[in-house]
Amino acid sequence: MQPINLELTTIYEISKLLNSSLDLEHSFRGVLKLLATYLGMERGMVVLGRDETLRAIAWLGFPQEQLGPDRMAGAGSVVRYIQKTGFPTAIPDESQEPLLAPYLSGFPHQKGPPISFLGIPILQDRECLGVLILEKRSAGPSARLREDTRLLQLVANLMGQTIRFRDKVLEEKHLLVAERDLLRTELANKHRIENVIGQSKRMQEVIALTHQVASSRSTVLLRGESGTGKEAIARAIHFLSPRKNGPFIKLNCAALPESLLESELFGHEKGAFTGALHERKGRFELAHGGTLFLDEIGDISPSVQVKLLRVLQEREFERLGGSRTIRIDVRLITATNRNLEDAVLKGEFRSDLYYRINVVSLFLPPLRERIDDLPLLVEYFLKKMGEDFGRTLSISARALDVLVRCQWPGNVRELQNCLERAANSSPSGLIDSTHIACQSSQCLSSLLWKRDLTPVSTPVVSQPAPVEGNGLEKESLVRSSTGARERLLEAMERCGWVQAKAARMLHLTPRQLGYALRKYGIPIKKL
Repeated sequence: MQPINLELTTIYEISKLLNSSLDLEHSFRGVLKLLATYLGMERGMVVLGRDETLRAIAWLGFPQEQLGPDRMAGAGSVVRYIQKTGFPTAIPDESQEPLLAPYLSGFPHQKGPPISFLGIPILQDRECLGVLILEKRSAGPSARLREDTRLLQLVANLMGQTIRFRDKVLEEKHLLVAERDLLRTELANKHRIENVIGQSKRMQEVIALTHQVASSRSTVLLRGESGTGKEAIARAIHFLSPRKNGPFIKLNCAALPESLLESELFGHEKGAFTGALHERKGRFELAHGGTLFLDEIGDISPSVQVKLLRVLQEREFERLGGSRTIRIDVRLITATNRNLEDAVLKGEFRSDLYYRINVVSLFLPPLRERIDDLPLLVEYFLKKMGEDFGRTLSISARALDVLVRCQWPGNVRELQNCLERAANSSPSGLIDSTHIACQSSQCLSSLLWKRDLTPVSTPVVSQPAPVEGNGLEKESLVRSSTGARERLLEAMERCGWVQAKAARMLHLTPRQLGYALRKYGIPIKKL
């Protein structure tokens, strides 16, 4: 092979090697092997660091026993000399150079052509990061030595770039790890159970049980009306558990039709159905090593119930359109506002799945059953809204008394919306009783959702009763505009803006509900 082609081939192969890994020891050892192959090198060494931190990171042709402290001390004098000058050192016969005597001590004398010594500084941004040392038999005039020196300078430059790039990657990695840990800490602090507002006896029981179940792997079923804070408790359980550094993945089962829900839960392979252009992981895979929170578990179809039951029993599943079995390690937390026992009796919910998810039940009381917590909630929401609005918000005693007397069928979420509406109605920032919607016959909850409330002593959450008299009927909703928009808004708020739930509550099909929302220009909120 012609010398110029040999050099190009050497540089090409070394570039490929250095670009393939950030492991300097592995990469630089490979570089020495390539130099031995293409240049006939007998011994080689890559030394990084300065002064007391000098260390051989890769070597070739040296028995392990010859790389002891004495050898490194001898090499150190040569390395420091090259680092100080910043220039390559090329010696045709190393045995005749006094500078190399400490380095060569202990090597047996070898007969034959003299051995050349090449020491090349590894430079980057005018800083010497280390030295590349090579020894080879002299097989020609000094011009060959100069060519080898020039080639090795190119190699040393590539090695310097690799070191800098590796250092930059490690620096970025350390920053990302630090940022990740900080975000994890902030997220854990944000969702601490201590942040759950409630000093009433009912809420203290919930908080105590949350602490108790968090450390186990047991499946938890959260029960309570919409707006009682089931997701907040689910997150608190996760961040109290040993899985707190794992993912917390949530999915509202009522927000998706059956065909999409299966794909969301279990994922799909490429080509599994029309539009499946790429494989996609499902929520179970994404939650591996962490917690999966399935809200509105009572609304899933019988076919999805069967597949969910298998995952809970065997901890494995296949993606939609796939045959590969995927094993998972996931803690499941579910939530519902339905009476699951009644659904089981009616054949709407599988009894075996019910027993699987109902290992530990937490009943979250509605706001009307812990009304003592309302002043604390009001204080919290006003402070939070004040930060968002950029002004100080407060509430009068008369307004607070009005709020305490309300039934709050929409629970904490309804209270938050009521306060936000009142805050926008108060120019001064002081919310008085006149700013509360029910004082001006504008409280849709009090007008539309009057019904018998679930008794406090009953732990099971009942389904919302159908609206009577002034309720929403298909004809009045679709054809009549008198108050229909307001009733639609109230229904959507009550159901957490989940269209499937609102449609069932209003005795409409999802298509009819969607038509009504578009007709009255009601945008869908993402909560």
